[in-house]
Amino acid sequence: MTVFSPFDATLWYATAAPAPKTERLEDSVRADVCIVGAGYTGLTTALELAKAGVSVVLLEREEAGFGGSGRNAGHCTPTFTHYSLPELRRMLGDPWAERLIERQTRANDRVGAMIRDYQIDCEWVQNGYVMGAPHRRALDTIRAKVETYNAVGARTRLIDRDEVAAITGSPRFHGGWLHEEAGHLNPLGYARGLARAVIQEGAKIFTGSAAISCEREARGGWKVRTAAGQVTADKVIFTTGAYTVGGWPNLDKTFKIQLVFVAATQILSAETRTHVLPNNTTIHDGRGDIYVYKYNAEGRIVASMFPMGRRGRDMAYTRRVMSERLKWLHPQIREDIRWEYFWFGELDMQYRTVPRFYNLAPGAVALTGLSGRGVPTGSMLGSILSEWALGKPEKELALKLEPLTAAPFYMSFGPALTLRYHRLRDNIVTRLSGAPLPPHA
Repeated sequence: MTVFSPFDATLWYATAAPAPKTERLEDSVRADVCIVGAGYTGLTTALELAKAGVSVVLLEREEAGFGGSGRNAGHCTPTFTHYSLPELRRMLGDPWAERLIERQTRANDRVGAMIRDYQIDCEWVQNGYVMGAPHRRALDTIRAKVETYNAVGARTRLIDRDEVAAITGSPRFHGGWLHEEAGHLNPLGYARGLARAVIQEGAKIFTGSAAISCEREARGGWKVRTAAGQVTADKVIFTTGAYTVGGWPNLDKTFKIQLVFVAATQILSAETRTHVLPNNTTIHDGRGDIYVYKYNAEGRIVASMFPMGRRGRDMAYTRRVMSERLKWLHPQIREDIRWEYFWFGELDMQYRTVPRFYNLAPGAVALTGLSGRGVPTGSMLGSILSEWALGKPEKELALKLEPLTAAPFYMSFGPALTLRYHRLRDNIVTRLSGAPLPPHA
């Protein structure tokens, strides 16, 4: 039996608004479209289709937001992490790159609109994102980001040492990249709010109802079976991501799992909050060994990193690393840091780190490979999948449909090696630049 990281250990499980009431599927039901997986992608697809008058049934093995949608760090930055926009254009080609860039860079418009229109209680704030420049050489990369992202309509700018210190409270940066449209939220609260909106629009959500099989019917359409019921539908969409368990043969082979961990401090003092992230932004420290953090509504710092070596296995050591990195970035913190919540999540990693849209059979598709780009990416993908379900021609979609393909063997170790490479390269460049390294670098 597939076992995922504990869900009820997360800060979000303890603080999110309650989930809407749902039931287990114990009957035979009919729908135009059956969606499997109630994360951001499945929920926003269902929401778009229900608003268009399509009858939708959404099946979820656990509860809405159980996967990455309910356990991520809550950052909502509408960018591409692993590739610059010019690199993305070379990799995907025309017109696919431009379509995906447009959807991703405007994703927060969709997130903000859904939160507003459905009054979703999820701690949403849109106070921007800062990627710090830990040494002077990093400023060249940031200048290129400003130029390329602003050229497609994003509101970003290069900020100098004084402004990044004023926004973040950290004296460690030579400058930074400010993305003014970024935000952050309680991710499980957002997922549960989307589920409530889906039900409000007339779609049906069945939880505790894993899809066991999906079979073609003799008269066309599909029959999706669960342990106690079945859904007959004209079209089927799988949006289970890293939390795929059965449902379609080999769908879980299209990615490899990469763990990430997230931790939350105690509620910090008013004095600390005055000096640390005073503008309530999200901050990325700009290093190859990623450390990203922000506040939740209570005043806890929520930070995330990737496991590496002892980090992520030795929990006392891991907490020390996170505390010492935070205090190095913010030497004005005088109180002891206690990481009161600590949890893991699974990422469905692709070697291109771009979502993959699979044509399983006539009338059946799947989407996996978000590769850690959770809130904005998952939210905008629903618009693409709903357009497919509504009959938009393949050549006009924002993602290219492709045959189901297993992830290459090297993805079993490639992501971990890549993280180590970026860490080593960043450390070398930082030393050559004459800048200090953080503890445990």
